Order: sequence, then structure tokens, then C-alpha cells
Amino acid sequence: MSTTDKYIALALAHGAAHALAVTPEEIVFDGRTLIKCMFGCNDWGRGCTCPSREGALKPWEWEKLLRHYKTVLIVHAHDKRVAQKASYAVEREAFLDGDALAFSMSDCAICETCAGHDGAPCRNIKMARPAFHSVGIDVFSTARKLGLPIQPLREPGEEQNWYAAVWMDR
Repeated sequence: MSTTDKYIALALAHGAAHALAVTPEEIVFDGRTLIKCMFGCNDWGRGCTCPSREGALKPWEWEKLLRHYKTVLIVHAHDKRVAQKASYAVEREAFLDGDALAFSMSDCAICETCAGHDGAPCRNIKMARPAFHSVGIDVFSTARKLGLPIQPLREPGEEQNWYAAVWMDR
């Protein structure tokens, strides 16, 4: 079993619906995602992983850094917490396998209520991660390009598609 297959299996074992290894060139970056964050997210200016927080990198800064990785393991789940836990498990395993700069990204769902909403610091800084869209990744275009399911929800109760990723030097 290749290392990539091992990480895909690990993500699936943690509940992911799909896991797929791609290159950074296959990820669609578009800094306009920041506009959608600013004018569509209830966490803007409050969440601990929000791009609005002081000192946060801008999307074009993230892109420059992320393009240095060799592999991106895309994790798809129907639950935000599952996506985050699966991606973090892969990040940890890649780190233990010697990839010191492995980094997972997901829409943070560790805490029921983000401490940032009360102006407090993050309670889980080691596991908290920014969302794709908050760093300038067009999740919809990326998922569609890779043949993964995604669509806007028209009705409450429709099945959701959450995406996370692990950026690796493998």
C-alpha cells in the first residue's frame, strides 16, 4: 500500500465519504472567496480561524505558501466535524511519518461555540484550522473540477457536503 493509499484509508476510516489525492495545481484559488466570507458568514470578525482576525494571512499570501506542497488530500464528508476529524487524523499521521509541514484545513467545528464569539482566544489552537474558502480556495469550483459532489442547498435538511484537505510534502 502506498503512503497516499494509507492516508486515504485513514480518512475513510474516520468517516469521510471520499478521499482523493491531487496536486496543488488542481486546487482552484480565487481571492474573491474573501468577499463571500465578509458578506455571507456569521463568524466574520468573530471566529478564531476567521481571515478577519488581526494578523491573519490574506488569500494571496496563503496561495503562495500552499503552492509549495506536493500533494493535497481532499476529504469529503456529509458532516463538518467528520471532515475536520478525518483531515486532522491524516495530518497527524503524515507528521508522524516524517512530513513535518503537513497541514490540514477544514471549516473548524471543534467547539459547540467558538470562543472568538465572546472575544476569547481559541480553546483548541492545536487543532483549529481555517476553512478552504477563508484562505482563497473556491471550494465549489475545486470540487466540481475533481468530480466530487457539491451544490448550494435549496431546502433545510438537504444533505450537506463538507470539504477538508491535508497539504503534504509527499
